[in-house]
Amino acid sequence: MNENFGFESLELWKKVRVFKIEICRIARLFPADEKFKLIDQIIRSVRSINALISEGQEDLLIPIKYICILARGSLSETINHLIDAFDDKYITEIQLRDLKIKGKEIELIINGYIIFLRKKRDEGKGNKKE
Repeated sequence: MNENFGFESLELWKKVRVFKIEICRIARLFPADEKFKLIDQIIRSVRSINALISEGQEDLLIPIKYICILARGSLSETINHLIDAFDDKYITEIQLRDLKIKGKEIELIINGYIIFLRKKRDEGKGNKKE
């Protein structure tokens, strides 16, 4: 018996998981007075990317294209929080650049997945008899 859920096999989900782990590790090093501010916000936003992807993969009632658009929004929110962390000198310019590169790669994968789903949807419409 395979105890894994379907979303765990998605390369996108795996890549975001690594991104999430790295960001959470960094955020936990921020000053203690940020615990319920920036730390909480950044961890919530980065966690929501994978949560949305997994939800979209498992819930057939929600169009996964819509879920991917929301996940992309959470990714943008996470990057914005990282810029805030840089502005407050909690991370270095090198860390920010590295995380933005990883975020951009994830964004491109999400965009590709959305395009794939749109093409799949459009091909399905063309095969229907009226």
